[in-house]
Amino acid sequence: MANIKSQIKRNKQNDKRRLRNRVYRGTARIAVKNARTAIDSGVPESKAALVSAISALDKAAEQGVIHRNNAARRKSRLEKAFAKMEPVKVEAAMVEPVAEAEPTKSPKGEKAAPRRRAAKAEAKTASE
Repeated sequence: MANIKSQIKRNKQNDKRRLRNRVYRGTARIAVKNARTAIDSGVPESKAALVSAISALDKAAEQGVIHRNNAARRKSRLEKAFAKMEPVKVEAAMVEPVAEAEPTKSPKGEKAAPRRRAAKAEAKTASE
């Protein structure tokens, strides 16, 4: 145990940081392990596991728990392993249901001008 007051405080800070860093490091380690097992077994959910592992590694690097190059290297290895999967399994993993969304803007040339004219006319009458 330290006798110097500043060192006692520094030890307390280090303990707090160590506990906080364990969360990020452990989460990243578990996510990478899950992604690795999913990729090795070739399950269709391996894409989701890969995305969660990349996210966990990015968070750990952002917090400074691991170096950003370390995170990049691990992500690269995971992506490389995912790319080596059999093509049929990769296609099945990458297929995601896409919700049909209504376009917010009308395509070019599809009655856009008349609507603009009507809106201008309404604004003009409302201001008068």
